[in-house]
Amino acid sequence: MALKQYLALKTEQRLSPQQIQLMKLLQVPTLELDQRIKQELEENPALEEGSDEEEDFQEEDEFEESNEEEDDFDISDYFDEDVADYKTQANNTSKDDEERVIPLSGEQSYQERLSEQLHLLTLNDKQFMIADILIGNLDESGYLSREITAIVDDLAFSLNIDAEVSEIETVLFLIQSLDPAGVGARNLRECLLIQIKRRQDNSINRSRAKRILEQCFEEFTKKHYDKIAKKLNVDEEELKQAINEILKLNPKPGGSTKESAKNYQQIIPDFLLIENEGALELTINSRNAPELKISKEYEMMLRAYAEGAKTSKTDKQAVTFVKHKLDSAMWFIDAIKQRQQTLLLTMNAIMRYQERFFMSGDETKLRPMILKDIAEIVSLDISTVSRVANSKYIQTNFGVFPLKYFFSESLSTDSGEEVSTREVKQILLNAIENEDKHNPLPDEKLMEVLNEKGYNIARRTVAKYREQLNLPVARMRKKL
Repeated sequence: MALKQYLALKTEQRLSPQQIQLMKLLQVPTLELDQRIKQELEENPALEEGSDEEEDFQEEDEFEESNEEEDDFDISDYFDEDVADYKTQANNTSKDDEERVIPLSGEQSYQERLSEQLHLLTLNDKQFMIADILIGNLDESGYLSREITAIVDDLAFSLNIDAEVSEIETVLFLIQSLDPAGVGARNLRECLLIQIKRRQDNSINRSRAKRILEQCFEEFTKKHYDKIAKKLNVDEEELKQAINEILKLNPKPGGSTKESAKNYQQIIPDFLLIENEGALELTINSRNAPELKISKEYEMMLRAYAEGAKTSKTDKQAVTFVKHKLDSAMWFIDAIKQRQQTLLLTMNAIMRYQERFFMSGDETKLRPMILKDIAEIVSLDISTVSRVANSKYIQTNFGVFPLKYFFSESLSTDSGEEVSTREVKQILLNAIENEDKHNPLPDEKLMEVLNEKGYNIARRTVAKYREQLNLPVARMRKKL
């Protein structure tokens, strides 16, 4: 078959760089937006912080570089000729001169605390080296998850130390005597036993708790309380008091220090919603709408070019660079404004759609809502609404919620009414909270409770919703 060449005309839809920039800005939360603005301020010297009410720079549609002697674009498009000269003077006080202190966390890890306590023990050099290896092998929860034989091999190959299993166990028992209590254990049972042994003070309840961990640990983990009571020959009240002592113990002794040193990310709401005299008032966080302006110095550069008759190639390149930075700055400012408008437009639609919830705070008032519902109201693409809802939060009179919280699937009742699955989950949660803890309701009984209320739901769906609520099965919810 011979090759042929031919011309074809077709229409394609492509995103401009400005549209891509807007899409990226839409999906970032407030904290990331701050960082993105700071990055743009560093990369583009034509962009500055602050309001700029005096100037109104107009974007030029197209610029083509030419070697001709005449001007390629009109510089007057970038500034207002009526602005007085004194308004273009720069302020000598810079924000960069501010002294900013970044606080650093100085919390010790539990491994460092253990290493300090080693010097309080009477150990020889070999035992010190073994102890360092053991502490280094402890996981985040404070457990020694590796086998003793594997540590013997590590000592032999890495440090050329010949140690017996009994020697390592001796040092391990010494580490288990240090603080926090329970650290260095090889499993949960050993961790709890270490702690309960330290608590022994002739108390009958703590003595029974120690016996439960030693003799009935498997029954305790499965909550077979009747078997434990029969084996230890105790009544229900005595068993309850002994188990309460076990529940006071820490199953993750290493994590107790880790949690205090952990840095938690603060949630900054993107929207503020308040109720004022029966009406909802929505405002956007001011950090989502920062004041940006074009640099005065870059305007003065263009003014100098316009007033002087400099037409050399170097001057042309300099002005082309200035124009590129100005265009980029104006595009970025416009993208920030469009982001603010899109956020407000979408959140207003969500607020009107879920007005009953925002007025009462009752989760059962939530209407079933998907991305398509909001997209049709605001006349935007579903992907745009998804970007707005991603990682955004709103502060209400009833707490701070992620925007995705208000989106849920629908479920039909006996009367044919469409209700939100969150309403079903809330009823399921209330049923579990109000159940008899001696005889918790299994999934079949929970299904019957929901069916009696008019919700057509299967047992496997009840199990799915229960797991989404992080609720265990009936046997694990049993209490004395």
